[in-house]
Amino acid sequence: MRQLADLSAFPAESEWLNTILKGDCVAALDKLPEKSVDIIFADPPYNLQLDGDLHRPDQSKVDAVDDHWDQFESFAAYDAFTRAWLLAARRVLKPNGTIWVIGSYHNIFRVGAMMQDLGFWILNDVVWRKTNPMPNFRGRRFQNAHETLIWASRDQKGKGYTFNYEAMKASNDDVQMRSDWLFPICTGGERLKDANGDKLHPTQKPEALLARIMMASTKPGDVVLDPFFGSGTTGAVAKRLGRNFVGVEREQAYIDAARERIEAVRPLEDSELSTMSGKRAEPRVAFVSLIDSGMMKPGTILYDARKRWAAKVRADGTLAVGEKAGSIHRIGAEVQGLDACNGWTFWHYERNGGLTQIDELRRIVRVGMERAGA
Repeated sequence: MRQLADLSAFPAESEWLNTILKGDCVAALDKLPEKSVDIIFADPPYNLQLDGDLHRPDQSKVDAVDDHWDQFESFAAYDAFTRAWLLAARRVLKPNGTIWVIGSYHNIFRVGAMMQDLGFWILNDVVWRKTNPMPNFRGRRFQNAHETLIWASRDQKGKGYTFNYEAMKASNDDVQMRSDWLFPICTGGERLKDANGDKLHPTQKPEALLARIMMASTKPGDVVLDPFFGSGTTGAVAKRLGRNFVGVEREQAYIDAARERIEAVRPLEDSELSTMSGKRAEPRVAFVSLIDSGMMKPGTILYDARKRWAAKVRADGTLAVGEKAGSIHRIGAEVQGLDACNGWTFWHYERNGGLTQIDELRRIVRVGMERAGA
């Protein structure tokens, strides 16, 4: 893995893929090709507006976020910064791509409003509930036990975005996955430390959170952009899950630690990365495609599983039963006196002395479409 400091030009994808770009995120993103990334995960500065040091009841100092990169002179300055990086991010996002932005109550509402103003279309807000949140030491507010993620498509027309619904449902005991996720904050061996044994990065995110995001909304081989790369969690998880990444970071100490961390990651095998998908994720096949491909000839007689009804295939891809004609679904419903019917599983054709669902032919057509990149 390489670090690129020269942002003057990127002649080919191979020059920036799986790299860390050093510099300001807006300047770096402006050098990337337009519509070149599949998904963005952004963990921008929170603008915490801390007024002095924060101490525990025993007067020990809390290691809070007081770094220079989290300090802005006003809300107006933060809004201008937010608008600039969101515009740069939107330019490099593919039309069917999505963006995830995480934040706290200090900034997420301002970021969300700006996203809507710029045309992003919010799909979900997801609550990350922390199993081990930091206490509220002053006892003047509720314990802040969550952060909010906004998941959005590039615009309202971005309908082809990736959402691995079936995989998320299966991993959640066959129940639809909800928008409140329970994970611990980053601790233990996963937490990167500096030479003094202190936290390297104050807001390092847990790998489990990034893995959930990527497994839900990306495919193997997709390009994941992180414009605030920090300690490299996005890159480490992307490499492990067979995704490509590009990160942008200003601080050399973070870049050095991220590079070392990512180089130590072992990617999972292809067999471990297969994503469960449902019918909605498969290429759509029209019944007439079977006729066009020669797999079904006009005049073929189709039957239900018990041969109670017979229908003739017509050249235009419709079925006829007596004087009635229509789609495989409509005719299947009418002969049964039902409102709806899945014609692919209802109708069968004769093969080797038995009956086979026409859905078997649809599967063959789909394989051909997938191989052709349809």
